[in-house]
Amino acid sequence: MTIKLYCFGESGNSYKAALTLQLAEVEWDPVFVDFFNGEARTPEFAEINPMGEVPVMIDGDVTLSQSGVIQDYISSKTGKFGGRSANERREVLRWLFWDNHKLSSQAGAVRFIMNFLPENKRSPDVIAFFQGRLRAAYKVLNAALEGRDWLVGDAPTIADFACCGYLYYPEPFGFDRSDYPNIDRWLDGIAALPGWKHPYDLMPGSPADRA
Repeated sequence: MTIKLYCFGESGNSYKAALTLQLAEVEWDPVFVDFFNGEARTPEFAEINPMGEVPVMIDGDVTLSQSGVIQDYISSKTGKFGGRSANERREVLRWLFWDNHKLSSQAGAVRFIMNFLPENKRSPDVIAFFQGRLRAAYKVLNAALEGRDWLVGDAPTIADFACCGYLYYPEPFGFDRSDYPNIDRWLDGIAALPGWKHPYDLMPGSPADRA
């Protein structure tokens, strides 16, 4: 049975789940959610996710939301990208939690403010606050990748696919790959994996569609 992933291209959290499905070579179809016109807040969408968020994955009678949970499900289902030992699996989870709290939550918020809110609602103070927190997170990530190809062990894991979630997007939000050479090299390594696609090529929906 083909897995369905409710998503849209601009969503970095959706990209984490979509990229994991893609690289795990799972049969899946994206289902476009018209987030910017309020579809995620409709009663119909609430039936599959009362939290009103994407991504949502449906695999037969299993319905899951939250990107990290979906990634863990895919890894467990396929036996791929979950680490090669119990210690590595705990390390993978540590990075997923770190990403959710320190990296993606900040990147998603400031990218949304800087690119998708009306200009008169883009508070410079709020943007500066988030970008300051992100610089600290980028330094942690860059240091962790010193002399390493992957965050955990000697092979890619869902930790990599989580932490890269927002870092391929072209819209400005205060991230310049050239400032962080280890992150830059790591992103190239992920993009070289068989089946990798850019978020706007992997999922429906992009700023160009709404221009």
